[in-house]
Amino acid sequence: MFSHIMVGANSVEVSKKFYDATLGALGYAPGVIDEMGRCFYFTDSGIFAISSPIDGEPASNGNGSTVGFSAKNTEQGDAWHAAGLANGGTTCEEPPGMRTGPHAQLYLAYLRDPSGNKICALHRVK
Repeated sequence: MFSHIMVGANSVEVSKKFYDATLGALGYAPGVIDEMGRCFYFTDSGIFAISSPIDGEPASNGNGSTVGFSAKNTEQGDAWHAAGLANGGTTCEEPPGMRTGPHAQLYLAYLRDPSGNKICALHRVK
């Protein structure tokens, strides 16, 4: 459904360190900086990117917005969360763990990246 997701960053360098660690915990290669200073993480299913806002204003997070990343299992989700905390992220929402909803049992872990964007690691439990 999605071709790419891009979030704003007040420092692409600081955010790249954070996302290299968190996405690395999920098995992805480090991001690639392009000639415009944006950072891209290329995968078989889409692209995740970070960029300073092109209007020159500070980056701001979307209230009510969350970018979710798939985790293969709960251990990978825990590693993602720990990598984020160790690299400038802050925890938000409930602590990482299982949530039961009407349609599925999910493992969820939430963080805010160094620019305040809310992100999540999600593992669907069968």
